[in-house]
Amino acid sequence: MKSGYLSEYFVGVAAKRLSAVEADRTRSNQHEYQATKSMLAFMGKPAESTRIPARFLYLTDDEAEPLVEDAFLTLYDSRKDQPHRSAEYRFYFPTTAVSLSAAEGDLLVIAKRHDGSLLVVIAENGSSVSAQIEWLFGFTDLAHPGFSVKSELETEEDRVAFASRFILENIGIVVEATAEDHLDAMLEKFKGGFPTTREFSAFARSTLKGLNPLDDQDGVLMAWMEQEEILFRTLERHLIADRLASGFIGGDASVDVDGFLSFSLSVQNRRKSRVGLALENHLELLFTECGIQYKRTAVTENKAKPDFIFPSDTAYHDPAFNPLRLTMLGVKSTCKDRWRQVLAEADRIDHKHLLTLETSISRHQTDEMQAKNLQLILPRGLHGTYTPEQQAWLMDVASFTALVRERQDAD
Repeated sequence: MKSGYLSEYFVGVAAKRLSAVEADRTRSNQHEYQATKSMLAFMGKPAESTRIPARFLYLTDDEAEPLVEDAFLTLYDSRKDQPHRSAEYRFYFPTTAVSLSAAEGDLLVIAKRHDGSLLVVIAENGSSVSAQIEWLFGFTDLAHPGFSVKSELETEEDRVAFASRFILENIGIVVEATAEDHLDAMLEKFKGGFPTTREFSAFARSTLKGLNPLDDQDGVLMAWMEQEEILFRTLERHLIADRLASGFIGGDASVDVDGFLSFSLSVQNRRKSRVGLALENHLELLFTECGIQYKRTAVTENKAKPDFIFPSDTAYHDPAFNPLRLTMLGVKSTCKDRWRQVLAEADRIDHKHLLTLETSISRHQTDEMQAKNLQLILPRGLHGTYTPEQQAWLMDVASFTALVRERQDAD
């Protein structure tokens, strides 16, 4: 088992599309999934009916958090009492809030953890999160009725990097990627606390030598983001451990539940807000290094504040400045439905741009973006998580900087 690969978290993974009888209670009361031979290779073939603890999740693009319920799957041989016939193993699943949410065509993933427990993920058919999970585990064709299985999880495609780490955490897998060799320097530099996001982004860049945005804007941006994420988790892990060690005790020596909940919420909020700001920070330096003029968070109509306006807010508010030379860029580490906010942030610019790090956004969403004259931008390394048709339309960071520079240099 190698560190930094999916094998660190899973023994094996199986996926399929739910059939009508598996998802629709009006079609069947069996509550069963039929196991395949390759699936049993990592699940085992128990002689007796075996109940396995399982965490069930249901994910959609409409909800920020998955629906979660702890229950079980029961693995058994449905032909145990028929010795003249070969074994036929099935998984029985109980009624849960997750199973009640499932529909025909939804993605079903059953993953075995190293402690023997199971993770059962159901993702809404056609959703971005469904495509992301398929990409994460390398499932490309689930049209056939049975399970597709992966039990070798240490290939190059199974390496856990920036994009896959966020998908794993969305399904409840805590990924501990740390760089302990930088911890002492961070504790000394930041006085044992959290610095501003701008300060931390600059520190993260300083630990990577020899990166030149002029050579590879897409690769450099992802390297900066990856390094900052790892360094932040390293510092965060240390500071959280210190805080937990000191305990949550109130003035009357009772357990300070409110204090603990407040601390937990602050950790979650810091994680969510920091990634987007870090992305803006690194883009700001990248634009500067590429000689691009810009204004960050300029104010436009109705007090909207697009993340970047090119070449400047002065040019944007000058009625005589050719609007075809103006460019607007929204920046969102993840999109969900929030991408529509960008559409109302700069009225003078008809064709807007949005940069994200989100993998495998659904075809439905990208089609709507195109219809709304919104061009999606991702670092080149993430384009492969999209369909070939989507990739033909996507823009990478280098192409965007070239476009802005061309408009900037136009007479």
